[in-house]
Formats: sequence, structure tokens, C-alpha cells
Amino acid sequence: MDRKIIVADDEQALRELVADYFEAEGYTVLQADDGDVAVSLMEENPDTDAVIMDVMMPELDGWAACRKIRTFSTVPVLMLTARSQEFDQLMGFESGADDYVTKPFSPAVLVKRIDALIRRASGATVTESGLKINAEAYTASIDGVSLDLTVKEFELLRMLNDNKGRVFTRDQLLDAIWGFDYDGDIRTVDSHIARLRVKLGEYGNAHLKTIYGVGYKLEN
Repeated sequence: MDRKIIVADDEQALRELVADYFEAEGYTVLQADDGDVAVSLMEENPDTDAVIMDVMMPELDGWAACRKIRTFSTVPVLMLTARSQEFDQLMGFESGADDYVTKPFSPAVLVKRIDALIRRASGATVTESGLKINAEAYTASIDGVSLDLTVKEFELLRMLNDNKGRVFTRDQLLDAIWGFDYDGDIRTVDSHIARLRVKLGEYGNAHLKTIYGVGYKLEN
């Protein structure tokens, strides 16, 4: 594996812990203790595959740093936050972030989340349990049989597949797939998930789970 990431966090111990995990997986890791440093590293290393950015940093926080990076790069950005309020999540997505993780977190899981973001950004084909997704071509198949999915159905499937085991609320899915300015309601998500489950057939019944009162997830 020849991948490069930037880890930006003002907590040196946490930053080095994360770096150790990624380096053990073959990543080259560049470290930054502030948002300004992270932006500079990104400018100097345009071949960077992903950025892990803490929200609360001195001088330039993670939200502002992410917005700056978005002016010249589409590199996947994952935000780290010590809080779980919806406000932080929304700010992260509005700043151009692709995903977020709430502290404390498992470094091993963080590696998997970054792997998924990089696969999605590169348009790589993901195959697991008979499901194959090509993010670049917007195609999906199960055991070689193509699925006739709408764009929104495909994006829902890709998002859930890239975050296996994670439960997304209806509001999170609505904001991520339809956008913050969408004037519909969460029943749109329910209807699309229902149609997606039907199209996935036995795979959908076995792996696409409804967490009642919360939302949806895709299991291995």
C-alpha cells in the first residue's frame, strides 16, 4: 500500500497514536498541530490521499481549515470531534468534510473509515458478500447481476456500504444524499430505503437493517 495522509490535531499524544496505527498499515503520515499547518502540508503534498482533522485546534480550527482545503482540493477529509452534537456534524459537512468521528474512538476503526473514503474517492470497485460497487461508474451488482438503481438509491447504498455497521439517522442520510437545502421530509429516506431493499433481494433482507426509532445500517 502506498498511501499518504495528513493527521491534524493539537494533542500530540493522540496524533502520534493515530500515526502509529496508519504507519503500521503502510501509510505515510504527515502530522500537523494546527489547521494552518495542515493546509500548508496539503498544498505542498497534492498527492495526499486523505486528511484527518480535529475540529478544535488553535489559530485555525478544523472547520476553517477544511473550507480552505476545499478551495483547491477534493481530497477526502474526516473530522474528529470531542462532541456528538448534531451541530458539529452539520458544521463538518457544510465545511466540505466527507465524514466525522467522535472522540474517543478506536484507531483501528478509524483506519477502516479512511480506507473506505479513499476507495470511494478513487472510484475503486468494492466487493464484499457478493455486492460489487463501482463508485466512478455509478454501477452496482450482486453476484454478477446488475442492479437497476436510481442515483439516490445508489448513493444511499454506497454511503451505507462505505460505513459498514454504522447506524445513520434518517436526518443524516437526508442531509448527506439530498443536501441541506432539500425541502422534503425524512419519509423520502424511508421510501428510498424500502425500494433499495427490494432491489437488493436476499442480500437486502440479510444485510440492510432498520434500527427502529433511529435509522439504517448495512451489515457484513
